Order: sequence, then structure tokens, then C-alpha cells
Amino acid sequence: QVQLVESGGGFVQAGGSLRLACAVSGRTSSSYVMGWFRQAPGKEREFVAAISWSGVATYYVDSVKGRFTISRDNAKNTVYLQMNSLKFEDTAVYYCAAGRLLGTAQPLGVMVRSSDEYDYWGQGTQVTVSS
Repeated sequence: QVQLVESGGGFVQAGGSLRLACAVSGRTSSSYVMGWFRQAPGKEREFVAAISWSGVATYYVDSVKGRFTISRDNAKNTVYLQMNSLKFEDTAVYYCAAGRLLGTAQPLGVMVRSSDEYDYWGQGTQVTVSS
């Protein structure tokens, strides 16, 4: 069983920065593709970013490209999401997710964007950006 615990959320003014962290326990994090999703009030959960097992490949939703950076430290079993130039519309609960994503029917860059591909989820951390 894999447990994911997010931290680093909070309240920030527009234009500010936050760094989220996701601590992985129970299994070696390098066995999993790691993703960040977010859900704003009244909206569907949406993909934000993902990183491959080794960290070589990263993927982002268009709305955060150039502002957010996902990274991982497999030695520490931790995944990070550095969020810069935050906007009001980034306000949401942010969730960390882990999945094996070993299927070959679609490219990894497609699979990582679907929440169905992930097996484990954290409890979420609130990010609030004031306008």
C-alpha cells in the first residue's frame, strides 16, 4: 500500500509563489509516475502536471506551462510542485497521485492526464490565491 501526504498549501497573493510537496511512503516512489491534480469549488478535478518514473519527462496542462515546475527526489521519496506567478484561477485543492502507468495503448503524455490511470491519491492541500 502506498500513502501520499501533501504539504505546502496556503494563502498567497496573486503573483506570489508556493511549493507543494508530496511525501510517498509504503513503496519506492521511483516505481510510480507521479501527478498533481487540482479541483476548484464546483469544478471537475483537472490534471496539472506529471513526471515520469526517472524524472526525465514532465507534462503540464497549458494553463500552468512556464509558471509551474514539477520535480522529484526519488532518494527522498518526495515529489514537488513549484508554483510561481500564481493567479486567482489557480485557487483549488491540489492532490498528489501515483500510478504505475505501464500500459502501452497510448503515449505516456496522454495517459498521465487521466485521473483513472492513478492508483493512489493524497488527501489534498488547499491553495488559495487572492486577486
